[in-house]
Amino acid sequence: MKSDIEIARSIELTKIKQVARDYDIPVEEIHNYGRYIAKVPETLIDEEKVKKSNLILVTAITPTKAGIGKTTVSIGLALGLNKIGKKAICALREPSLGPCFGMKGGAAGGGYAQVLPMEKINLHFTGDFHAITSAHNMIAALLDNYMYQNRDNGFAMKEVLWNRVLDVNDRTLRYIVTGLGGKTNGITRESGFDITPASEIMAILCLAKDEDDLRRRIENILLGFTIDNKPFTVKDLGVAGAITVLLKDALSPNLVQTTEHTAAFVHGGPFANIAHGCNSVLATKLAMTFSDYVITEAGFGADLGAEKFYDIKCRKAGLQPKLTLIVATAQGLKMHGGVSLDLIKEPNMEGLVEGVKNLDKHIENLRKFGQTVAVAFNRYANDSEEEIEFVRQHCAEMGVGFAVNNAFAEGGNGAIELANLVVDTIEKQPSQPLTFAYEEADSVEEKVTKIACGMYGAKQVIFGPAARKKLKMIEELGYTNFPICIAKTQYSFSTDATQYGVASGFNFAVRDIVINAGAEMLVIVAGEIMRMPGLPKVPQALHIDIVNGEIEGLS
Repeated sequence: MKSDIEIARSIELTKIKQVARDYDIPVEEIHNYGRYIAKVPETLIDEEKVKKSNLILVTAITPTKAGIGKTTVSIGLALGLNKIGKKAICALREPSLGPCFGMKGGAAGGGYAQVLPMEKINLHFTGDFHAITSAHNMIAALLDNYMYQNRDNGFAMKEVLWNRVLDVNDRTLRYIVTGLGGKTNGITRESGFDITPASEIMAILCLAKDEDDLRRRIENILLGFTIDNKPFTVKDLGVAGAITVLLKDALSPNLVQTTEHTAAFVHGGPFANIAHGCNSVLATKLAMTFSDYVITEAGFGADLGAEKFYDIKCRKAGLQPKLTLIVATAQGLKMHGGVSLDLIKEPNMEGLVEGVKNLDKHIENLRKFGQTVAVAFNRYANDSEEEIEFVRQHCAEMGVGFAVNNAFAEGGNGAIELANLVVDTIEKQPSQPLTFAYEEADSVEEKVTKIACGMYGAKQVIFGPAARKKLKMIEELGYTNFPICIAKTQYSFSTDATQYGVASGFNFAVRDIVINAGAEMLVIVAGEIMRMPGLPKVPQALHIDIVNGEIEGLS
């Protein structure tokens, strides 16, 4: 089979205005970025049409280093739905350069289920990530300048909470010292970098409902505390207008196409292990305005992405998914059943039997939200019929719909079974109105406990000294009503990345809490998770190159 990028190059793209016309998107309103990409203004959102559209969330079992394929399934389902005569659009996140040049090589789907042009989407795209990075770092520069210029006026910061960001995996920038080398280089202080997907600006862009809301949220960003212990915000800095200007174009969702020329919105890119892991509310609502079925994904496993999709994105945007699909693979299930990474491609029914316990735990959790759940089995070439049949029968015993997805190899034709299952399930047994994991009025400790103990299986939650300090600060500032966004390893229900399967009875250690006053959520940093990832021993960058004028190595 051809590589992902070879498949992508083999497809003759449709001009983006024609893609828009096929979905009744007014072409006079869109802004072209070349022939095959366009920005669509958020003003086209029709809330009445949004209410009538069928929103489908694609999530997954706990991911493994073997991969799960949520994006491929999401795109494949959109293709399959269009194959059976349904008007469908997928709404996805933008790839980050960090994992693209680090572990993954790209995040635009795979095989014959991709969003195109994949090279541009995986690289600089329409510049949204650059705009977010620039806006975030502009605030940092303006804050440092304010402290420097007003130091003789008695102004000083007791604590600065605002670090810098970069869309590159660079572990050496996690903790740094700025302002070295003399008085004219600014005030010497400790600082650090997070990756751009962890930026509060990214979260704000993905949660804002319009330009006015974007500006309001930017104004509310908490930068730190003055020497007299008063909170200091972007509004106090007086630069919210300038930052909004930098983000003006980035706010509009991006319209692209799939391998079969159906429409797709790709916008925003927070990671679910360190941020809230969902594409923008605006992109989702635009897709719902112009199609009957919208497929969106939430990052990593259901314990992270799906929970945040419901408790943060849906809660704040008023969205109600009709169905949640959980993606599983035989290889992933076998890893959760104790089979080592180098043996998961070989048949192992014992490992599979043990591994489905991870799937069962996620299904149990999703049902607590009032969700109707179905399983999308993402097929790999080495999967045996015996393995597939076992998972099918297991799902039947659980009372959960099951379909094999083979869109990677066959495009839309490989997702017709899944598409029919989705339509049938939504017609006969749609999800109930969302039941959230916690109430906004709950204390921060109660919210964390309900997620960690009620969903993950923890015995107790332990707040470290830095986290306890932040709890007091949050209460004093009046932020206790914010939803929480737990940052932890994606590889386990626990904070220990090596505890596969279904972890239970563990202590859930909260190291710190990051206050996102503009995004209106609290990031609960648990275990050893880092908000600036590092590169692997053999980064994907070693395989990316230009050969005879063509980009190679992207996936």
